[in-house]
Amino acid sequence: MNAVELTRRIVRIDTINPKSPERPCADLLGKLLGDAGYEVRLHEFAPGRASLVARREGGGKPLAFVGHLDTVPLGAAPWSRDPFAGETQEGRLYGRGSSDMKSGVAAMVAAALDLSRAPLRKAGLTLVLVAGEETGCEGAAHLARVPGALGEARAMVVGEPTGNRPVVGHKGALWLRVRFRGVTAHGSMPEKGKNAVYAAARALLALADLRFEVAPDPLLGGPTLNVGTFSGGMNVNSVPDEATFTVDMRTIPSQRHAEIRARIQTMLGADAEITPLVDLEGIRTAEDDPFVRTVLEATSAATGEKQEPGAATYFTDASVLTPAYGGIPTVVLGPGEMALCHQTDEYCLISRVEAAVAAYAGIAQKVCGA
Repeated sequence: MNAVELTRRIVRIDTINPKSPERPCADLLGKLLGDAGYEVRLHEFAPGRASLVARREGGGKPLAFVGHLDTVPLGAAPWSRDPFAGETQEGRLYGRGSSDMKSGVAAMVAAALDLSRAPLRKAGLTLVLVAGEETGCEGAAHLARVPGALGEARAMVVGEPTGNRPVVGHKGALWLRVRFRGVTAHGSMPEKGKNAVYAAARALLALADLRFEVAPDPLLGGPTLNVGTFSGGMNVNSVPDEATFTVDMRTIPSQRHAEIRARIQTMLGADAEITPLVDLEGIRTAEDDPFVRTVLEATSAATGEKQEPGAATYFTDASVLTPAYGGIPTVVLGPGEMALCHQTDEYCLISRVEAAVAAYAGIAQKVCGA
């Protein structure tokens, strides 16, 4: 199966999360892999929200290729092209999900199909194609909870958009909602109430001065914190009895989210009701890991360019799957463009899709002994 044509086929399937289920896309890819001899299982965490796990046994623990099937909404700005047509022009393939990350999924499936008749002497090959990544890795978390769904793996490649440049680490995401409750009263008699906005504002300013006591990662840099929203009160002439704000922290792998949450709770006090919205820790594989060297060599051969390990600002399903597999070496590598994630008129470069197939096949040949 040609990876570019397969990208076009799955771009034409609307999998906007959460309104459009991933099941039709999972069914199409599962049929292709099943017909090629892979053992295919679908796992739904909600009706139609299907993840796919396809396996070929080999001489040892398998290599895992990982991707997600869902996309983000189209956005308010009008598209100049049909976002579900998979149109091509001047070496580009347009459509929602073309970069993030249906081109990566298509390239992984195409490589797996190319290797379907090759004996896997050293290791098996598993494809984990999940639903619900864009809303906090729901599909990956579901697979991690289901006994036996994931099986084992020795190393993992995540096909998120990197422009075919190997990424050995990405930050984690800890998003919190912080709520303060008060007592309402007439605005002319504030002494009879308890103003929740004041309490939330004091907490917000305390967080603005928070310093993470952790050394920056050489590739990822240091952690960050941003207060993204603030709301409170119902009307101008009442004492507000509730105020809420949200916090977006991007962490590095040396940090533990449980410790961060405990520290913030202590800092803000018992009146702060803290609810995690997203809790995904970062991942990091050492640059000198043998698997990283294998990926760099295969990608350099496929692209014709010398590759060096890099880092990404986004999070991926590796936040869930790498620890679920026991902390295996993980590299993010995909043909999509980082800068085009979630953009209007999203596209991928056809040449990079073709190169990604060669890179994935080269990695599998080396690790699996194909």
